[in-house]
Amino acid sequence: MIVVTGATGNVGAPLTRALAEAGQPVTAVSRHAAPVPDGVRHVVADLAEPAGLEPVLAGAKALFLLLSGDLHAVGANPADIVERAARAGVGRIVLLSTLGVVTRPFGATRVAMRELEDAVGESGVDWAILRPGGFASNALWWAESVRAQRVVAAPFGDTGVPIIDPADIAEVAAACLLDDRYSGGAYELTGPEVITPRGQAAAIAAALGSPVRFHELTREEAKAGMTRSMPAELADDTLDILGSPSPAEVRVSPDVERVLGRAPRTFADWAARNAAAFR
Repeated sequence: MIVVTGATGNVGAPLTRALAEAGQPVTAVSRHAAPVPDGVRHVVADLAEPAGLEPVLAGAKALFLLLSGDLHAVGANPADIVERAARAGVGRIVLLSTLGVVTRPFGATRVAMRELEDAVGESGVDWAILRPGGFASNALWWAESVRAQRVVAAPFGDTGVPIIDPADIAEVAAACLLDDRYSGGAYELTGPEVITPRGQAAAIAAALGSPVRFHELTREEAKAGMTRSMPAELADDTLDILGSPSPAEVRVSPDVERVLGRAPRTFADWAARNAAAFR
């Protein structure tokens, strides 16, 4: 049995589907009830209460660990999940971390994530660490404004990073869960090219076949929107990267291609597959 946390989200859902299609028994864990592929067991549980995961982890051979926003907050203790998984006999943990632990290692949220990486590495089980940069699916923040006004509103319109399609993260995660060759590795995951928010707006327009206007937000305006769904410190971390990426944050990593044997998907590919969200 493979346990997938965050199983109904942008990474967890395609990962659950890929594992099920590969014939693997899967337990999908999420905070709320949601549809899952046929044959997948779904369990409603909150990772902020790790004791509730113990029945789920019993007998599992592997765990994909994706933290919800509140578990990124200072004072949270996600290492407890790792300890419980190891005690339950889970043989492998694949952790969804962040590229920021390498490129900006001193912020409180990134220090906490690096400590969680260390806990996974020292747990005594096989492990792999995934360190993605920005997600293409963050563009869904703009879906409502594109549908209503055909406008993308974002800060730092002409500053880009190589954002990654969550479907590629899911495929790499599946490989790490199933293939011993990837055990003990830390994989930096990016898209194939640097793209700016203005460029993303153009890609969405192309996917829709109609113009989409770009409106540049101030940093303060952007943070006000982001803190509705994430801790303020995590929003600041994200805005620091988006506004002034370091050379390491604009580097295109070879790791997706190393694992999957193909180039990462472009943002245009993601926009075309998800055009319905913006119509």
